[in-house]
Amino acid sequence: MQGSFRLSRWIGLGLYLLCGLAMASSDVSGVRVWSGPDNTRIVLDLSGAPQFSHFNLSKPNRLVLDLSASKMLSDLSKVPLSGDLVKKIRPSTPKAKGDFRLVIELSQAVNPTVFALKPTGNYGHRLVIDLPDKAGSAQIKKQQQQISKAKTQQQLAGNRDIIIAIDAGHGGEDPGAIGNKRTYEKHITLAIAKRAQRLINQEPGLKAVLIREGDYFVNLNKRSQIARKNKADFLVSIHADGFTSSQPKGASVWVVSTRRAKSEVGRHLEQHEAESDLLGGVGEVMGSVENDAHLNFALIDMQMDYSMNTAYEVAKKVLGELGKVTSLHKKRPEHASLAVLKSPDIPSILVEAGFITNHKEEKLLKTGNHQEKIAKAVVKGIKAHYRTKPLAGTLYAQTYGVRKHTVRKGESLSVLAARYNTSVAGLKKANKLTSNTLRIGQVLTIPNS
Repeated sequence: MQGSFRLSRWIGLGLYLLCGLAMASSDVSGVRVWSGPDNTRIVLDLSGAPQFSHFNLSKPNRLVLDLSASKMLSDLSKVPLSGDLVKKIRPSTPKAKGDFRLVIELSQAVNPTVFALKPTGNYGHRLVIDLPDKAGSAQIKKQQQQISKAKTQQQLAGNRDIIIAIDAGHGGEDPGAIGNKRTYEKHITLAIAKRAQRLINQEPGLKAVLIREGDYFVNLNKRSQIARKNKADFLVSIHADGFTSSQPKGASVWVVSTRRAKSEVGRHLEQHEAESDLLGGVGEVMGSVENDAHLNFALIDMQMDYSMNTAYEVAKKVLGELGKVTSLHKKRPEHASLAVLKSPDIPSILVEAGFITNHKEEKLLKTGNHQEKIAKAVVKGIKAHYRTKPLAGTLYAQTYGVRKHTVRKGESLSVLAARYNTSVAGLKKANKLTSNTLRIGQVLTIPNS
């Protein structure tokens, strides 16, 4: 009888504790708003796992979020808003005592995605609210159509630009590596990316497209999709390395590998990328990326071979340029299995500008002068590759490609030099000629002017 009583008591206590856990509060300690070009993200920092529900209201447009056993510990009036979608965030009367109701006033009707994230990295429990911006998406689609039309016209003329997509790593909820002086990788990468964009756009025949233009997170798989939609010929992802100690230093360049990285730094980088997806708040809700099942597997293999070979060649040239302006962590391109490098149709490299966890390099990476040096080195490496191997149908091919001419009756070196805007000496050197005499049918290489 006594044993039965003790058992009942323990069962009762267990049920009491379970009920207590179920009713544990998830107070809101902070609210952050990130505005991207086609969506706005609101993140609530919570003291525990949330129990929530939400619904939409119209006239005016609002999103209402109910949190059970919760209270707001942050001053909503001081939450900085960005973008045009979210007009105001305010509390309202909850449906039950002890609950909290949050109202988000919107400039347009939305179909929100609301999901909870478990603690990861330096973050605790979070509730993420993704609000798609129809106006922003329409503007992006219009810009992409204009880019596509302009590129098609250029292709017909045979003088299109080579499109370089520049991906600034991390962003928004995901700060990336954090230096000893609280320097965030996401700010360094965007600063270098914008400098590289400016330098590329100064070069006739090249055009740069930024994957992200502000402080917001872009899903890792979506970064390649954005590059593809902008018809990018090459993608470079900018990062600033981080490690568990402050000793490692130097810049490095990474290319895709089908196997896990061999080095400790490489494995740390792969783990950091996995954490990045969770910090950005998409790892648990994103579906598969574009369905490429209709593509022929043989074609994919051919594209992948081309992409990997091109990426490795560019990586070597970029490393060579980086070695002139900063120390190198490795003198050869390194391999890692990273999502941003895996596009079969777009050659891609990832540049680590240095270790933000190294005290000396953190200080350097914060300076505009050093950021400019890194950006110039990356751009010089890319230009050097495409000047030696310009893509067909591009202005670079016209400017730097090998041209041939078959000699006809009445043509001389001086006539051809004037026609192709070069010199007689240049023609003789390019064709290893010892005299000015030409023969009909002779094939000459025309040097670049």
